[in-house]
Amino acid sequence: MSRWALAVLCAGALSAFPACSIKKLAVNSLGNALAKGGDTYASDDDPELVRQAIPFALKTIESLLAESPRHEGLLLAAASGFTQYSFAFVQADADVAEGTDLAKATELRRRALRLYKRALGYGLRGLAVRHDGFERRLRAGDAVLKEATREDVPLLYWTAAAWAAAISIAKDDAELAADLAVVEVLMRRALELDEGFAAGSIHDFFIAYEGARPPAAGGSPEKARQHLERALALSGGNRAAPLVSYAESVLIAKQDRKEFESTLNRALAVDADKVPEQRLANLVAQRRARWLLSRADELFVD
Repeated sequence: MSRWALAVLCAGALSAFPACSIKKLAVNSLGNALAKGGDTYASDDDPELVRQAIPFALKTIESLLAESPRHEGLLLAAASGFTQYSFAFVQADADVAEGTDLAKATELRRRALRLYKRALGYGLRGLAVRHDGFERRLRAGDAVLKEATREDVPLLYWTAAAWAAAISIAKDDAELAADLAVVEVLMRRALELDEGFAAGSIHDFFIAYEGARPPAAGGSPEKARQHLERALALSGGNRAAPLVSYAESVLIAKQDRKEFESTLNRALAVDADKVPEQRLANLVAQRRARWLLSRADELFVD
């Protein structure tokens, strides 16, 4: 069949659809493309360029979701995108500002919390598309997570990550803090289904989860170390984030400055260009490693 004949056939087929259906097809097609376009950002070597570009992309995703509210790819992209943007840029800026401008840091953390909650909402919506009544059933102790499969892992991970981040930044919100057990359940199910997801990133959560809580509250530096080793093994040592997380959540609490500095220097030694899909994440983690090292005199009592 000639290209001209094929074009006429396609045009004729499209004319059989109502205008709203054509619009929906277009939205879904664009949505599929956007939902799969994360690698462009992940492999970028300029975090500041990404910082400026992401808000437009996120608002585009939200505009498409207004037209196609049950698009799984867009819901995942929104959950992951808002979480990563808030952590890498908004919350990070708040941490840096805290030492010199407490008011600015407080406002940035409020904004970060709003973004995490937005991400959480999209993640729960995505899981509800795949499992009807997901949040209600989860909170009621229903066995909804037993229905989850490996295909659910990205949504489970990013939903739990957004939830955990919101809890960590809203320390005075008792109602939100009470959800930490739910977050743990989501992450443990994701770990069970696909330990190697995103080169071991699920273990990063447990490094902080086990390391940041005191033993009296169920935390365990030893378990945090085990998760660090698994994260490094699954990534082939090509991710800086687990090392930064361990230094920040475990070694500061232990007041082990020597290991703190050596661990962050290991993070800085990771070749950010070796695995392109991890480039941006590594650059962001290494930026935080340098910031933490610059504050060592404040963080450790000699």
